[in-house]
Amino acid sequence: MRVVVVGSGAREHALCVALSSDPAVSALACAPGNAGTRAVAEPLTVDVLDPDAIAALAVSWRADLVVVGPEVPLVAGAADAVRDSGIACFGPSEQAAQLEGSKSFAKHVMAAAGVPTAQSWPVGGPAELETALDEVAQVVAGAPYVVKDDGLAAGKGVLVTPDRAAAVAHGRAVLDAGGAVLVEEYLDGPEVSLFALSDGTTVVPLIPAQDSKRRDDGDAGPNTGGMGAYAPLPWAPPGLVEEVLATVLQPTVDEMARRGEHFAGLLYAGLALTSRGVRVVEFNARFGDPETQVVLPLLETPLAGLLHAAATGTLADQPPLRWRDGAAVTVVVAAPGYPEAPRTGSPVTGADGEGVLHAGTAVGPDGSVVSAGGRVLSVVGLGHDLEAARRAAYERVAGVGLADAHWRTDIALAAVEGRIVVP
Repeated sequence: MRVVVVGSGAREHALCVALSSDPAVSALACAPGNAGTRAVAEPLTVDVLDPDAIAALAVSWRADLVVVGPEVPLVAGAADAVRDSGIACFGPSEQAAQLEGSKSFAKHVMAAAGVPTAQSWPVGGPAELETALDEVAQVVAGAPYVVKDDGLAAGKGVLVTPDRAAAVAHGRAVLDAGGAVLVEEYLDGPEVSLFALSDGTTVVPLIPAQDSKRRDDGDAGPNTGGMGAYAPLPWAPPGLVEEVLATVLQPTVDEMARRGEHFAGLLYAGLALTSRGVRVVEFNARFGDPETQVVLPLLETPLAGLLHAAATGTLADQPPLRWRDGAAVTVVVAAPGYPEAPRTGSPVTGADGEGVLHAGTAVGPDGSVVSAGGRVLSVVGLGHDLEAARRAAYERVAGVGLADAHWRTDIALAAVEGRIVVP
């Protein structure tokens, strides 16, 4: 099987690593990839914002399967273009990807499917923003306020704050930029990321993970695309995956099919385990980053066959997934100034070999690796338990060189110390 992975981050590097070890994969390419993916996949040039260009590349390279990593090309219709060219594609259609592209659309789907989620108020202007904040304060008896950019925001469009003025400022900034806003009730309890493969009918959940969105230790600092993650979750309630499959994932896929949009790809449910039960925080239409970096190393079942089955409607024919024992932890090494104004172009050393996945990197004129984004590396540690995996990850981080780099020192620490409690 000839496989093209579309994208250039650590998620795509993780996908390439998993696919490169699959005996069913005879040729592997990554478009456009980064300095790290070159070690396992042929680099190809493509504009990821151009669905037709992605389809043309797949045809010219004679791909059997295209795996679209990022959300932006999916929302732009990349999977439709690839499928129209006669090639199997792992990724939902443009319309199905609106589960991530529009939070309001996702709320409508959840309401129709009976999926539990936060109460929400769509906002189209400043006056509506004030009214929505008044209403949510009455529902939850005050702060904190949750204000979301209704569209794509790379994981950084949500503000959770006890400060009403800050909530208003965030909402107005989104509105002033031409976007729409969603105000939601606050959901208590720990958050969980659960991936599921879907071919539009059958849904196969993976193992749950948890990521850390805030930049700094103790969940302080600005929101980011994710500073680290770990799996599995020793504190997760028994039967959580089965419950989410029955109440969230399958009903959502079934509702999309009822609307004539079969969801073929990866459905990511961001969940809150609240005092009132499981609630959906958000949906994504692709593998999440950095959670992919800890889920895939624990998957023993070859990946290519699973993705191809999801892309071709044959997921029900696949045997049950097999998982490796142990745990995985990933720590994101970020550029100075991330997320507001990351400094790029700095030399990166110690980033070769197992356990280091490249995100924002590029090959310099002299062939060396340089930083090319805010999140530069995703360093993965494996171990027989979470504590051992965490120790391995940080030992590997210590060997990386990037001037003034920033990373959190507490990824998975609360779980190791038993401090995460489900209400």
